[in-house]
Amino acid sequence: MNKPAIYQLRLPKSVKAAVAQWAERDGISMNQFMATAVAEKISVLATIDLFEDRAARADYETFDRVMNRKGGEEPRAGDEIDG
Repeated sequence: MNKPAIYQLRLPKSVKAAVAQWAERDGISMNQFMATAVAEKISVLATIDLFEDRAARADYETFDRVMNRKGGEEPRAGDEIDG
């Protein structure tokens, strides 16, 4: 592991208390809890960027053509759509 960066963080007392409670419940340090929370948030933001990028490159005409084509196989047992 790289040498960790030190960052002083000011939290409202209620947030710090909640972090302490959840960290204790999970059996981890507050530092580990917050580092994991930040990593999860970064992951969410990166996922949003990925989907926005893919949506911007989407070819909806091809999508509609493929989805509306005739033929193919019947749905397997259990895959049918009731309606």
